[in-house]
Amino acid sequence: MYCPPMARPRKFDEERAVGAAMDAFRAAGYEATSTQDLCEATGLGRSSIYNTFKSKHDLFERALDRFMTERNGELFALLESGLPVREKIRTHLRRVVDEECDGEEARRGCLVVNTAIEIAARDEEVAGELARDYRLRLEAIRAAIASGQRDGDIDPGKDARALAHLVIAAVGGLRVSARCGADRVALEGVVEGFMAAL
Repeated sequence: MYCPPMARPRKFDEERAVGAAMDAFRAAGYEATSTQDLCEATGLGRSSIYNTFKSKHDLFERALDRFMTERNGELFALLESGLPVREKIRTHLRRVVDEECDGEEARRGCLVVNTAIEIAARDEEVAGELARDYRLRLEAIRAAIASGQRDGDIDPGKDARALAHLVIAAVGGLRVSARCGADRVALEGVVEGFMAAL
């Protein structure tokens, strides 16, 4: 008896499409990425995109959420590793330098920073997502710094939350500086200057 092949689950198609859209939005930004660009990136027709996702904005929010989840997973794994806290922070900042200076990652940039600059000021939903993501990263970094203070790796007299804000600001500053033309030598100098101040 013939059994026709089963169609792939829609969830698979959605996740693949979200990943492809994430790359498209990283490359060109939200406004400059057209529906046609998304069709080409995902391999879906226009009607399929609108049947699967409510709108370009909905697809963008899904892509942004996926990017944040993936990047936070990497950060949280680093913060939970056995490295001393200062080395965790240095490694995190050096990863940013590598991303901004090497190959495909350098051309696509960080979707969180790009989005914060491009549309957060006029899109309350996206601004809210970015704020929630910021709070998650802030608390994870603050907890790591506080642990480092208890271990004697970081000055216990400093405000752990303020230092966590400073780490996040350093990450954003490195990414924007790279977009403005700072090369690897300059960015690595920023990292080492930051670590000395820490």
